[in-house]
This record gives sequence, C-alpha cells and structure tokens, in this order.
Amino acid sequence: MKISTMRFLDRLVGIPLCAMLTLWHRAVRLVAREHDAPVRRILFIKLAEQGSTVLAVSAIQRAIAMVGRANVYFMVFEENRFVLDLMDLIPPENVIAIRAEGWLGTFANTIAAVRRTRGLRIDAAVDLEFFARSSAALAYLSGAGRRIGFHGRGAEGPYRGNLMTHRLRYNPHLHTSETFRFMVDAIELDPTDLPAVPFAPAKTGAEPPPFRPASDELERVRRIVADAAGTESFRPLVLLNANCSDLIPLRAWPRDRYLVLARRLLASVPDLHIAFTGAPVEGPAAERLVQEIDSPRCFSLAGRTTLRELLVAFMHADVLVTNDSGPAHFASLTPIEVVALFGPEHPSLFGSRSPRSHILWAGLACSPCVSALNNRETPCRNNLCMQHIGVDAVHELVLRLLGEGARAGRSSKVGGAPQPERAVPLVQVTWPPVGEAIKR
Repeated sequence: MKISTMRFLDRLVGIPLCAMLTLWHRAVRLVAREHDAPVRRILFIKLAEQGSTVLAVSAIQRAIAMVGRANVYFMVFEENRFVLDLMDLIPPENVIAIRAEGWLGTFANTIAAVRRTRGLRIDAAVDLEFFARSSAALAYLSGAGRRIGFHGRGAEGPYRGNLMTHRLRYNPHLHTSETFRFMVDAIELDPTDLPAVPFAPAKTGAEPPPFRPASDELERVRRIVADAAGTESFRPLVLLNANCSDLIPLRAWPRDRYLVLARRLLASVPDLHIAFTGAPVEGPAAERLVQEIDSPRCFSLAGRTTLRELLVAFMHADVLVTNDSGPAHFASLTPIEVVALFGPEHPSLFGSRSPRSHILWAGLACSPCVSALNNRETPCRNNLCMQHIGVDAVHELVLRLLGEGARAGRSSKVGGAPQPERAVPLVQVTWPPVGEAIKR
C-alpha cells in the first residue's frame, strides 16, 4: 500500500476512530491493567519507514534490558519487517507483521494482529509513529496498561485522541534515536508527573548490530553483481540510489545530477564501476540512466535483488550515494561508506549516527520543512534544498572516500584532477559532529 494511501486512511479513518476510542475510554475507563502493574512484556509499534526502525536500536536494546529478549515484541507492516530480521535483536516470532493487501485485506490483517497482542497480555505499548492516529489506536487496542506516545497540546501535532497513559511532549531538538530511547525510559515514570521528565536523554551513539550474511549468500549476490556488470572485476564499485519513495518525494536529488555525477566519477577513476539501485518498479528508469551514461562500466541492479540481497550487495561495494531514505540507514548494518543527501528533513534529527555515514545538507532558511509536528507534510513543491546540493560536493566526497578505501585495501587506486572552487558552503554532518564544511 502506498504511503499516500496510508496517510489518507489515517485521516479518514484514524481521526474518528481515535475520537470514538477516547470517548469509550473516558466513559468506562476500560484498560487491561493499571499502569503501576509490573512490566513484563513490551510492544513497539512502528508500521512504516524502514530507516527509522534502524534508529530504534537503542530503544529496543533498552527494552530487552528491562524485560528480556523473549518479552519484547514489534508490530510492523510485513514489507518492512526485513530490517528487524536483519538486526536479529528480538526473536522472529515476536515480530507481529501486518500484511498490506488492499483496504479490506489490511483491515482483516490488522484485526488479527490486535487479537494476537491482546492474547500476549502486553504490559507496555510504545508508539514510535510520532503523531499517527492508526498507531495510537493500535496501542490502545493492544490492551497494554501502559501506553507511551506523543500527545499534542495546543497546536503541537495533529489530533490523535487521548489514548496514551504516558503522554509525552515531542521534542524537535532530540535525535530520533534519542527520542525512541527516551520513550522506553518513560515506561517507568509516573504518568501524573508528565510531560515533565526528571532526566536528560540517554546518548545513543551505538551502532546497530552488523549484518552477517552466510558465505553462500555473499557468493550468490557477488555473482548477481558480476553478471550485471559483465565482469568479475567490478571493484571499486559506487552505488547510486537515484529513486525516492512516495513518502516524501521532495527528498529526491535531481535526476540530471546523478547523470553528471556518474560521468565525472567514471572519468576520474579509470577502473571504477557504477551501479544504479532500486526496486523492480524503478528498473526501467534505472536502465534509461545507464543508457544515457553509455559506459561499459555503468550498469543497473534495480529490480535484480531483494531488499536483503541489496544489503549483501552493499558488502561488495565501496560507496553508496543516496537521498535521505531507507537505504541510507540500513546500509549502516554493512561496511559500505554512505553519502546521504538531506533536504526537507534535518540530519541532526534523522541522520544515521554510523561513523561511515557522511551527510551533505544545504541548510537553506526554509529547511527543514517537514517534521513530526506537521505530520511530515509540506506545501513546498520546489525542493531547492536538494537542488542546492551540487555535483561537485558529492563528487569530491566520493573521491575522498574511495581514496581512503584504497589506502585501507578495500578497492583500487583512485585518481582524478582537482575540482574547481565553489562559492556556497554545504554542511557536511558526521557522527560525532565535527563542524566540517565542504565548499559547493
């Protein structure tokens, strides 16, 4: 199901549903258990956005420390569960996956998921979906005596009823990983004291657990890449993720920039290969890019791999260039260097904290324009924030990363002429922050 469809349903169905559940709750005070009962089982609800699931690693680890690995559950759409399976933080059987199969099918699968959570006798439900109404309703219907989530006060955030026992105030100055961790810590707070919180947010710089595919899987995907490249010697390899999900189309970097970047990289590094990645539906667009570049060292992997195989392909590559999207985050599970291009959202909130993540952000006065408080929606239709990220800056950064990889023995020798000076600085965001700037 498309994100745009889910948002429409979240408004059309979610608002009246949350209102009715709120009235029901006020009338009968029907809760599974009181909030001061011991917490033995914790449920996370994060239906969409694979990248944000990676940012929840510290929160999941904190929940495991509280109740044990076997007692932590996660509700997610089936299409997004693969990230949880890759990280292997909780048992696979503890992932409550909802299959999106049209309106009626999704509704039936959601009811089945609710029945399962109620049968598990969940003690605490942590709603990681910020201000979505559907997740608020699911948290309430789970039967959990403690329901932790964000509650809009005044003009802060969209309406989602009054279904949480622990009503938190969303802090737009915390990194998302810190926000998710703080929500788990809030389980132990007295809800009558909220939204005041007596502690500082825990620092969450820890990397997610590394992805470790089997040797036969590594070889199978290496063969896929070699067949697409037409050669066994495809290293060094740069992957370009030129697509953008329909979640926030404004995240996309202009198509012509990828063309120019690919041509410059191929000219700068004589033995470099470049591959475009993407879902099967994006295969034709990726092939057109390859045809326009017209180089035997440029090929497409779009539609040739599953999402899991794409992560294995990351382990056969040196650098990934992508917009702010799922691959920018789950690539942190692998050794690949990532150049992530940010625009409508702020990297200090949603950027990966992996030391292999290198973020470029123009930092225009209008950016960021989407946030949890406006339900990730904006009237902007002209993403100047992405257009102001020039090819020169990305080209320079990729060459530097390839050079560092060559010195570490990961790829071949990198060359190329020095690039011209640019006038307007781009902020390069790294973790930990170093305040470095790259001229554009």
